[in-house]
Amino acid sequence: MSNKLFAPLCLLVLAGALSACGQTEGEQTPPTATVRVETIQSQALSITSELSGRIAAPRIAEVRARVAGVVLQRTFREGSDVKQGDVLFRIDPAPFQADLDSARANLRKAEASAFQARLQEQRFAKLIADQAISGQEYDNARATRRQADAEVAANQAAVKRARLNLDFATVTAPISGRVGRALVTEGALVGQNETTPLALIQQLDPIHADLTQSTRELNELRRALRAGQLQQVGKDQAKATLIQDDGSLYPLPGKLLFADISVDPSTGQIILRSEFPNPDLDLLPGSFVRVRLEQAVNQQGISVPQRAIQRDSAGVAQVLLVNAENRVVQHPVQLGGVQKDRWIVTEGLKPGDRIIVEGLQHARPGELVQIDDTPLPLAQNPGQ
Repeated sequence: MSNKLFAPLCLLVLAGALSACGQTEGEQTPPTATVRVETIQSQALSITSELSGRIAAPRIAEVRARVAGVVLQRTFREGSDVKQGDVLFRIDPAPFQADLDSARANLRKAEASAFQARLQEQRFAKLIADQAISGQEYDNARATRRQADAEVAANQAAVKRARLNLDFATVTAPISGRVGRALVTEGALVGQNETTPLALIQQLDPIHADLTQSTRELNELRRALRAGQLQQVGKDQAKATLIQDDGSLYPLPGKLLFADISVDPSTGQIILRSEFPNPDLDLLPGSFVRVRLEQAVNQQGISVPQRAIQRDSAGVAQVLLVNAENRVVQHPVQLGGVQKDRWIVTEGLKPGDRIIVEGLQHARPGELVQIDDTPLPLAQNPGQ
C-alpha cells in the first residue's frame, strides 16, 4: 500500500477512536441526584431533660418495740395494706399491768398523806391565831403539806408512765401504707436495752422518683430562663414522664416537686424530686428509673428529623443543606434533646434553611441536586 493511501486511512481511524472516547466520557457523567428537603420553621418546643434516679417511698415508718417484753401475737398479714392505728403486734402486757397497779396504789397512799397534812395545816392555822403553838410548828405543818402535794404529783406522773408502757405493749401502725415482712416472730424478746425493729411500713401511692442532674445543666437552664430565651413551665410543677425498664412510658404523668438546696460534693449533682401516681403499685422503692422532665419551653425552637443528622469521624453532628443555587452544603449543628423522632437543634440552623431529609446517600457537598417537591404519600392506617 502506498503512503498516499495509508495517511488518509490513519486519519479516519484516529477520528473514530476520538469519537468513541467522547461517547464513553459522556456515558460516565453521573446524573443529578434527586433529594427531598425540609424547610426549617421555628415553633414552640419543650426543653426536656432525661434524668436517671431511683424510686423512693414518700413516708417510711420503722415499727419498733418501745417497751421490753415477749411478743405474744402478730396480727397483720405480711405484704398487706394497713391503716394508721391498726394493731400489728401484742407484747405480753402482764408486767406493765402490774406496774400500773403498783403506781396507782402509791398514788392513793400519797393522796392519803396529803389529806392528813392538809388537815394538820388547817388545825395549826387556828392554833397559831390563838398563839397556842409556836410559829416554827406552823411552818413545819405547812412544809409537810407541800411535800405531800409533791408526792401526789410524782405518783400521778408514775401512773401516767405505767399506763403508757401498758399501751405500748400493743404495737400499732404509725402511718398508713403497705407493711413488709415481720422482723420478729411470736415468743421473741424485744426491746431489751434497745428499740427492736418489728416491721417496715412504706407509703407507695403516690410515690417519689429522686433524680440527679448536674449543676452545670441546671445553671445553664436558669441562665437561659433569666435571659428570656426560655419560658418556665408552670411554677415548680414541671411535667414528668417516667420511662420503664423495657423503654415504654409509664401511663400516668407525674410532676416535679422541688430541687434540693445542696449539691453532692463528690459528684457535683443535685437531687430533683418528682412524684407519680401509683394506684396499682407498679413502682416499687429502690427501682432504677429514667424520667423525662419538661423544664422549660423555647418559643423559637428548631427541630429536625433524626434521619437528617450525620456524624463525622470525630462524632460532630452535621446536616446537608441546599443553598439558593441548589448546591449541597455540609453544615455542623449542636443538638439538644430528642422529642419523638426529631432532634432539637440548639445552634447551627435558622428558619428558612433547607435540609436534606431523603436522598442523603446520593448527595455530595458542592454538587448540584434536584429537589423532589412531590407530596409524600399518606401513611396507611394499619387497621384498614
